[in-house]
Amino acid sequence: MENMQNLLKARISNIKKEDYYKKANLHIHSNVSDGKEDFDTLIEQALNIGLEHFSISDHNTIKGYKTSKYINNPGLIPAVEFDCFYLTSLIHILGYGIDINHPEIENLCAKKESETKYDIIRLFHSRHPKKAIEAIHNAGGIAVFAHPCCSSVISLNYLVKKLKSFGLDGIEVYYPYARHRGIIKFHSRKKPYKLAKKYNLILTGGTDEHGSLLK
Repeated sequence: MENMQNLLKARISNIKKEDYYKKANLHIHSNVSDGKEDFDTLIEQALNIGLEHFSISDHNTIKGYKTSKYINNPGLIPAVEFDCFYLTSLIHILGYGIDINHPEIENLCAKKESETKYDIIRLFHSRHPKKAIEAIHNAGGIAVFAHPCCSSVISLNYLVKKLKSFGLDGIEVYYPYARHRGIIKFHSRKKPYKLAKKYNLILTGGTDEHGSLLK
């Protein structure tokens, strides 16, 4: 399992800054959670536009992967985005390369569809990040802190340090901060890169697309 995690870390680490978002997009949502497009339609779109590395990371669910006909596509990295709450802030932990049939992932996933689609309901059903990171690791995946600049904490450094102590593997550095994330933003976009280097975290990225990839 550790070897698979190291291979995935190496794969993502080898994605260059200029590859985001033309060749790589590791943060996409389907209508299985709060996106608009069908799960397999997004995969077809990803392939049509030439993405070499991509992940559909629906909120608190891996349901789309259970029925996808593209589950074995080499470009697809299975993923999930867990809503967590810690240090007065709602934070999101992305799990990449997970075993979608692992019981700890299934137990941590939402039990109701509303817990995947609506912000306020997801807030009231949020998890502790330590538990999410442990489940991701036990399922053979790596854990990444999503859109960190939106975390409403005084010290982003302290938050990342604590997440690192829980086993955090990476931080989302290449992220456009569009839509409401561009408005509700508490930290400089330069900060995540500096913290990634400080705490030896891998750098990831994605558009957090909730619609079509064909734009």
